[in-house]
Amino acid sequence: MNRGLGAAFALALCFGACGSDVDATGDYSLSLTNRENGCNFDNWTEGESSTGVPLTITQSGSAITGEVGGVGGVFLGLALGSNVFEGDVSGDDLDMTLFGTNSATEGNCTYTINAVFDGSLDGDVVTGEIRYTAATNDNPDCASLEGCASRQELNGTRPPQ
Repeated sequence: MNRGLGAAFALALCFGACGSDVDATGDYSLSLTNRENGCNFDNWTEGESSTGVPLTITQSGSAITGEVGGVGGVFLGLALGSNVFEGDVSGDDLDMTLFGTNSATEGNCTYTINAVFDGSLDGDVVTGEIRYTAATNDNPDCASLEGCASRQELNGTRPPQ
């Protein structure tokens, strides 16, 4: 292959992929709908929705932080130990995790709950899901939590950029 042509091809690929991360910064208003409750959380009703959940995303390069406000933020803080997700943006995909720090026990099982925000941004609209999973001490008493997942679908908007 001609070296000039190869360099032009590589540059064209870079324009298509390099620097293609979206600017996710903003104040979003989310709607969340509870789906399956694989971790058997108390007071989780499948199909129940919450609207107007505030999420503020800040971005530095590809690194993003999402802080949940309002009642949802208070709930996350009490249940998981924080209301702040951290992660990155790649293209239009937003991937953030909130590693729970509040431990709970069931018999000899000790566990925390982690939350993973998996979203996609299209203009000023974000869609996706939040998955809640248990991180256990692998004690046999943890059998009901091993591999469990509870899920919420999400969609939301931010004011136009």
